[in-house]
Amino acid sequence: MTGTIQPHTFRLRDLVGGHIVVDLVNTVTARDAEPIDWLDGYPRLLEWAALTGHFAPADLTDLRRLAETEPGRAVPALDRTRELREALHDLITALIHQGAPAPAEAVDQVENQWKHAVASTRLTVHGSTPQLQVRVETSGLDYLNHELALQAIDLLRALPLERTRVCPGLRCGWVFIDSSRGGRRRWCDMATCGNSAKGRTHYQRKRNGSTSPGGP
Repeated sequence: MTGTIQPHTFRLRDLVGGHIVVDLVNTVTARDAEPIDWLDGYPRLLEWAALTGHFAPADLTDLRRLAETEPGRAVPALDRTRELREALHDLITALIHQGAPAPAEAVDQVENQWKHAVASTRLTVHGSTPQLQVRVETSGLDYLNHELALQAIDLLRALPLERTRVCPGLRCGWVFIDSSRGGRRRWCDMATCGNSAKGRTHYQRKRNGSTSPGGP
């Protein structure tokens, strides 16, 4: 991604992707114009992670302490999360369009990140459900990255392509999974991109009407 890095206070309205991995992809906005990366530091990544509700507060507290005591390791950890994010964006959008081949570089990046994540996992069994689990103790500052890489593979295996879309909103380009009953959702969020588009269309119609022959 080429663009700028800009501070951003994450809010629930930023989580419209329908899956935590897609919400990670959407931590870059205006991909269809001049991309803006909202992850301006490791603390911001932790802020985003807390908002998603997918991570234990105690784990996030441990990560915050680690980042404060080892800032030199927090920077490359964030870089790896950005690399995963961009690879996922390229791969998911290629899958959505279905005609183009999956970008090899993105595939390799996701695979490599997944392998590093698996190397830090332990197999646990809760009831009758085995699962791979990562811990802060073994993953350190890459804990979020490892968890997201594991979840990314699960998502890609079952990605509903017919319901996964890129928002056409002006200065948006967010990805989202349409979970609506009718499956006709067009915008990442009707309250933002949808209403903005409706406003522009209404203005253009009024403008065209006022300049047409016989108009005022």
